[in-house]
Amino acid sequence: MIRGVRGATTVTGNDSAEVAERVKELLQSLTEENAILAEDIGAVIFSSTPDLNAAFPAAAARQLGWSEVPLFGTQEIDCPTGLMHCIRVLVLWNTAKPQASIKHIYLRGATVLRPDIVSGK
Repeated sequence: MIRGVRGATTVTGNDSAEVAERVKELLQSLTEENAILAEDIGAVIFSSTPDLNAAFPAAAARQLGWSEVPLFGTQEIDCPTGLMHCIRVLVLWNTAKPQASIKHIYLRGATVLRPDIVSGK
């Protein structure tokens, strides 16, 4: 069975080092909270807001050693009411866990996207 694990974080600006740092923080939180192993990941989809183009979020996953995981990046629409400086992720995870037990992680300014989920910094 495959499950979707969602998460998001924000950065303070369009800085490649900060993008990498925040994406790694998000992925480490998702994997630790859900006990996800890289070999059980079917694929990962990243999106970032149009104001972030200094780095590919997927590159941070490669830095974590996810060399065999299929990664895909895309850009969010430029919605006037959208959260700026935001990076989102959808991890497609092969697991027998029920959907209700999946822990989705929203860090930093992205906590406003899912106020019903308490997670992280």
